[in-house]
Amino acid sequence: MTPSPPPPSDESLRAAILALFASDARTASADLRAGVLNGIAHLIGKVDSLEVRDTAEKLAEKVCGVRGVVNRIEAPGAPSPARTVNLNLQNEGKTDE
Repeated sequence: MTPSPPPPSDESLRAAILALFASDARTASADLRAGVLNGIAHLIGKVDSLEVRDTAEKLAEKVCGVRGVVNRIEAPGAPSPARTVNLNLQNEGKTDE
């Protein structure tokens, strides 16, 4: 049995999230920031719609190695920024193919 590779660093996850934001037409011009701590992505910023807010969360969730996303992005009609962490443990141990 081969040992599993170490998880990606928080900084590499952050860079991957920001790259996705920059490459997606819906989020490229938005004022978004991301931080990652222990595989949990924390999204902050301000956008003009719930759609862009939700898109940013979905993009961050796609990054292999992200264990959960805390979406604190402000948008019209969005709930007050919560501290809820949505863990996606199904991604654990997966590698990009």
